[in-house]
Amino acid sequence: MRIGLVGYGKGGRFFHAPLISSLPGATFVGVVTRSAERRQQLATEHPHAQPFDSLEQLVAAGVDAVVVSTPLDGRPVIVMEAIERGVAVVSDKPFAADAAQAEAMVLASEQGNVPLTVYQNRRWDSDFLTVRKLLASGALGQIVRFESSVERYSPTSVGKGSGGGFLRDLGSHLVDQALQLFGPVARVYAELDYRQPGQAYDNGFFLSLSHVNGVVSHLSGSCLQNAPRPRFRVSGTQGCYTVEGLDGQEAQALAGLSPATEGERWGAEEHRRWGWFEHGAERERVASERGCWLAFYQRLQAALQGDGPLPVAARDALATTHVLDAARQSAEQGSVVCLSTPVGHGIKNELNSKMS
Repeated sequence: MRIGLVGYGKGGRFFHAPLISSLPGATFVGVVTRSAERRQQLATEHPHAQPFDSLEQLVAAGVDAVVVSTPLDGRPVIVMEAIERGVAVVSDKPFAADAAQAEAMVLASEQGNVPLTVYQNRRWDSDFLTVRKLLASGALGQIVRFESSVERYSPTSVGKGSGGGFLRDLGSHLVDQALQLFGPVARVYAELDYRQPGQAYDNGFFLSLSHVNGVVSHLSGSCLQNAPRPRFRVSGTQGCYTVEGLDGQEAQALAGLSPATEGERWGAEEHRRWGWFEHGAERERVASERGCWLAFYQRLQAALQGDGPLPVAARDALATTHVLDAARQSAEQGSVVCLSTPVGHGIKNELNSKMS
């Protein structure tokens, strides 16, 4: 399988290229970038991958799939061009600036019968895989509340809009995970944090999602938090699971490592990073599952060879975008937004906001 990449900024360079180049049975064809600096980085880090000036040139070189990892503002146009050229496409997250833009891409891929998937790599985070395993086992009993948070102290990120703000960018991961675990959402309440006057993009958020099955998800993110909350706190009738810190694959990738260089060490969490199960006076460590971002590309590879579904359904990303739209509307109005049809993965919905 031959895979090409559009964009060699932080996302393309650290979160895609190392995985593509680590994928057995695949060839990392090259990258569309006109930056001299990034072309030099590519030549140093992936000498067998070629630089290209345009998507047209990349496609002409022969690719089975293209990965689009450019800033959100221009990304949908490139995704649509790839679809028009009939090439399977991976869109980075956030998928779109709003649901209308997301639906246009989904419909184009469906009408053209061109595979389209979205890079929700955090479905393969160590801690998230551990939560899924606990839920599947029933160890926590009936889940009452799901709390998911990614908070950092990164003041240089304040007001950055390449991902559409912190809610749209980071929130796309947290909402996707909540929908994966607990299904459709009926009501959304949100608060956004702006630290500077006239700031166009938020640098923090809080979301409360009421799922149809009765679970309430509290999701939060910030780039100005000195004392972060637990990454996950999952409360059930038979116990609670908590885990601190972030999955280690991001740090490994930013350090220039990859599944190819690290082998079994990639995605494996140290014992001190394992979470806790607590029920009354009982407290014990829960061994973390091994994280595996490479699984996204392995599933893409299999799907394009006719073996199983795409790693992330495009309509999952559309559902996530609907929830993010409702969250922004809630924050602007200071009200709960009710959805006319509950929004969940694999379901096409339209928003119908009501004052609560």
